[in-house]
Amino acid sequence: MNPELSRPLRLDQIGAGESKVEVRAEPEERAALARRFGIVAVDRLEAAFTLHKDASGVIARGHVSGSVVQACVVTDEPLPVRVEEDVAIRFVPEPADGAAGEDEHELSGDELDTIFYTGGTVDLGEAAAETLALGLDPYPRSPNAAAVLREAGVISEEEARKKAEASGPFGRLAALKDKLGKN
Repeated sequence: MNPELSRPLRLDQIGAGESKVEVRAEPEERAALARRFGIVAVDRLEAAFTLHKDASGVIARGHVSGSVVQACVVTDEPLPVRVEEDVAIRFVPEPADGAAGEDEHELSGDELDTIFYTGGTVDLGEAAAETLALGLDPYPRSPNAAAVLREAGVISEEEARKKAEASGPFGRLAALKDKLGKN
């Protein structure tokens, strides 16, 4: 797989101290990312990373910033969205036995996301692209979405719950009690 936004950094270019690296997506890369993520457009994608090596790999901390256009899942209206995500990643070598994804667990606030690499490079462009994708709302809704849904006869979860309660045995008894009380 060739990432749409590839910024490989050779491990031997990361010195003993901290290294700073900036990533900025070009127009053709942004268009390819929009297609990959199924969104209308990626207008801007930038990232700034501070890197340093430790015993287990390379630590990258920084910030990913982007401006995208998503389509409302109800109305298909274009929705401009800003993505601002802090990032903390540990790049580690791919395990030789291929067991990279077998031990998944929830990360606490002080742990780093892990990205495996092969060879002598880490890809900061792909890390920025993945961070942008994770920052997107999977079900974006425009301000008009609720009205459009209501017009189409779709009711909210709260309305559905109330309707279910009213049509259940206790709801029918309450309705009968109301009728008897009014007579």
